[in-house]
Amino acid sequence: MKISFMTLGCPAWNLDTICVRGKEYGFDGVDFRGYLDAIDITLLPEFTRQAGATYRQLQNAGLEVSAISSSITLCAPDRLEANLEEARRTIPVARALGSANVRVFGGGDLTRHSRTDLAKIGCDAMEKILALEGANSLHWLFETHDLWIRAQDTRLLLDQIANPAFGALWDMGHTYRVGKEAPADTFAALKGRIGYTHVKDAVYDPAHALAMEDGWHYVLPGTGSLPLQESIGLLKASGYDGWYQFEHEKRWHPNLPEPEVAFPAFARWIRPLLAS
Repeated sequence: MKISFMTLGCPAWNLDTICVRGKEYGFDGVDFRGYLDAIDITLLPEFTRQAGATYRQLQNAGLEVSAISSSITLCAPDRLEANLEEARRTIPVARALGSANVRVFGGGDLTRHSRTDLAKIGCDAMEKILALEGANSLHWLFETHDLWIRAQDTRLLLDQIANPAFGALWDMGHTYRVGKEAPADTFAALKGRIGYTHVKDAVYDPAHALAMEDGWHYVLPGTGSLPLQESIGLLKASGYDGWYQFEHEKRWHPNLPEPEVAFPAFARWIRPLLAS
C-alpha cells in the first residue's frame, strides 16, 4: 500500500522541491492538482513536451505519479466539449508520466435537473470520454464530492458504466462529514469499485476561526474526529492495495499548516496503520 501527496497542498513548490521533499518525507507518489500558479497541468510544458524529463526526475526521486486530478465535471451538460477536450489533453500526459489514474468530478445543477437526469448526463459524458483513443488504458475515478458525496448517489453512475476503466474515488472525509454516512455504509455501497482514496482529518468546532460553513475545520491527520482509521481498516480487510493520498487543501485554504509540517505528519500517522 502506497501513500502520496497532492500538489494542492504545496502550491509554491516547484518540481525540484516536490522531488526532494517527497523523498525526504517518505512518500511513494505525488498527485498533480495544479503546479505553481496553474491548476491545469495539461497546459504546461513540464507535463507536455517536457514530460519525459519530468517523469525521469520523479523516478530518480523514487516518486510515482499516483494520479492526475482533473477538472472534468461529468454531470454539467454545458461542459461536455470542455470535458472532452481536457480528457484528450490528459490522456497523453497521464501516460507520459506513468499514471494510471485520473480523477473526475460529478457536479451539475439540481435546480435545473433531477439527480437521475444528472446521472444520465454524467454517464453519457463518461462514455464519450471512454471512447477516446487511449482512454481505456487509464482508470477514471469519480470522486465522492460536491453533489455526489453520498455513495448511493455515485452508484447512479457506477451501476450504469460497468467498464472497469471507470471507478470510484473515496474521499473519506466527505462521505462522513458532509454525507453523514458511516464508513461501513459507504464502503458497502462502493465495494468493488474503489480505485483511489483521499484522506484528510477535521474537527467540528463552529466557533473556530478557520471553521468552514458546516462548522468543521481541517486539522493534522490523526488529530481530528473523522473515522479515518475505521475507513482504512475496511479497505485493508478487503484487500485494497491502491493509493492513500493526503489531500491537504493549502491552495484553497491558505491558513492551513505549511506542507513542510502537514506532509511529514501524514506520513508518520498513516504508515503504522498500513503496516499493522
